[in-house]
Amino acid sequence: MANAEPAPAGAGAAGLCITVVYSARAGEVDVCELELPAGSLVGDALRASGLAERHPQLDLSHAALGIWGTLCDVQRVLRDRDRVEVYRPLQVDPKEARRRRQQQQREQAAAGRKAKKR
Repeated sequence: MANAEPAPAGAGAAGLCITVVYSARAGEVDVCELELPAGSLVGDALRASGLAERHPQLDLSHAALGIWGTLCDVQRVLRDRDRVEVYRPLQVDPKEARRRRQQQQREQAAAGRKAKKR
């Protein structure tokens, strides 16, 4: 059975060194280093990481998952040194956030021009 202890460098052929990461909010990252047996799946890593216990609000059955930034599902077979990432839902649409930043920059530039004219 897997444990949540830090995995030794180079787990070798008998095991996999896996990292599971989740950020509940900006600036806060939960990182869990695991050693799992060869042939383990993403779902095995999630269970072994204890994320669900540490973050009860996290619904792993509906969370988007990835390995090194590439989406995957819980049935994906892991390879040594994989980084399993649990993604939280977006709070703001990226296009809308960009529009808001641009509007704010325009307003600041206009205020700066007004201040220079005085």
